[in-house]
Amino acid sequence: MIRNLKDNDLDGIMEIWLCSNTEAHSFVPESYWKNNFPGVKEALLKAEVYVYEDENGEIQGFIGFDGSYVAGLFVRKEARSKGVGKSLLDFAKDRKESLSLKVYAKNVRAVKFYEREGFKPAAEKIDGATGEREYLMAWEKGGEN
Repeated sequence: MIRNLKDNDLDGIMEIWLCSNTEAHSFVPESYWKNNFPGVKEALLKAEVYVYEDENGEIQGFIGFDGSYVAGLFVRKEARSKGVGKSLLDFAKDRKESLSLKVYAKNVRAVKFYEREGFKPAAEKIDGATGEREYLMAWEKGGEN
């Protein structure tokens, strides 16, 4: 089930955020994610966030937006490749006319996932905070998938 974020979900999704980032981005120092933790937590309270709950009421992933920009899509490690990320993205596609997001080039698994889901590369740049190459990817409703 996908639903709106509740205040008491915040600690659980921040755990998913931190674990997912450190696992998927081994090329970025773990200290980067830990240092950004408080700011992200605060920003999530102001963002449009939806969580994916399993049949036991456990949060398995979440997606956050700033308008049509996907600020983050994160899935608990044990729930990856089980349709959680796709369900969250499909949920977003049903509600938005277009979506954009940034993904690190070295996060090949995520790049391939977004390409499979109809996202196209729109730009490429170096992330000033990490020095890593990242892609801006975009999707539009009615575009070829």
